[in-house]
Amino acid sequence: MDLGVAPPSNAYLKGKAIKAFEKWYPLKVLVCNGCWLVQTEDIVDFDEMFSGDYAYFSSFSETWLEHARNYVEKMMARFNLSSQSQVVEVAANDGYLLQYVKLKGIPCYGVEPTHSTAMAARERGIDIVEAFFGEQSALLLKKQRGQADLIIANNVLAHVPDINDFVKGFVRLLKPEGVASFEFPHLLNLVQLNQFDTIYHEHFSYLSLTAIRVIFEANGLIVFDVEQLQTHGGSLRIYAQRSEAVRHKINERVFELQKKEDLVGMNTVGFYKGFQQKADKIKMVFITFLIEAKQQGKSIAAYGAAAKGNTFMNYAGIRSDLISFVVDKNPAKQGSYMPGSRVRIVGEIYIKENQPDYVVIFPWNIRAEVIEQLAYIREWGGQFVVAIPELELL
Repeated sequence: MDLGVAPPSNAYLKGKAIKAFEKWYPLKVLVCNGCWLVQTEDIVDFDEMFSGDYAYFSSFSETWLEHARNYVEKMMARFNLSSQSQVVEVAANDGYLLQYVKLKGIPCYGVEPTHSTAMAARERGIDIVEAFFGEQSALLLKKQRGQADLIIANNVLAHVPDINDFVKGFVRLLKPEGVASFEFPHLLNLVQLNQFDTIYHEHFSYLSLTAIRVIFEANGLIVFDVEQLQTHGGSLRIYAQRSEAVRHKINERVFELQKKEDLVGMNTVGFYKGFQQKADKIKMVFITFLIEAKQQGKSIAAYGAAAKGNTFMNYAGIRSDLISFVVDKNPAKQGSYMPGSRVRIVGEIYIKENQPDYVVIFPWNIRAEVIEQLAYIREWGGQFVVAIPELELL
């Protein structure tokens, strides 16, 4: 997949930066026909994408908070977590999940490399180690804090440049009988449902069970269970244990999902062919809709200054002449401009004041939540628009 060139998707522009140049980089993804890991061509420096003022805060989605609450309840019951256990979350963000672990009286801490989200987590009373996670940092944490009964890694596995070093860190920090759980968008859905807007520089890898099992087994982990989730357009939750201390029997769901991936050909080049053409078609249909709406005198706004939206807008060449402004719930983004397109990011009041005819929902994975939140646009005849997996007017 070749999405042209774009700046890093979370490099929002503030203050004087709006008058300065931006760094744009090629945005391509390739597949390895050996292990079938799909990866973004490594162009952008890691530190440039995950800086101290990183603006993605997990707690602004009620849907995601509910997901975190349910996860904690389930893990407590399944793995008998108690006040005698230790839970670690890698990429703890703003404490969206560990706040519920703490409420249960279970000792926990988070590892988070971005200062802005680490500070937000600390304000919730969450213990945060501000560092990038890998084998060396895991060994240091093991020495300082002991090993963990459960290590959580939600939507971070795709963000690490050295996935082997990252996975080795879990082996070092887990107790022999410990469990690690990982969540990530499923590559199967990305390809089959045209979710090309989830491709951006911050995502180094796009993951399948096929590739994960190879990577984990090469680095000392064994997958013993997998669940298919609805989050982020279809995700996997993988459960893993240390390979030298097998305690959990491999669940039949692992074999069933592996068979499903094999049947659709995820371990063949043919599965990935034609993806570019489908993305190009979606882009053209969406641009045509925007242009025709503008020609009819309609006003268009968007909701969600998410990385998805930035990928789509820059790939399609959309600017403020087609989408007037983007609304976002996160105060850290309001007052900034979208990278590349330089469309203004504002608070929700702008929708009420300007009454746009159309509101494009960029984070389609939480479309139900957004439609409920902005239901009042119906009062002036406003409509919601979703472009992926195909154009819909709601």
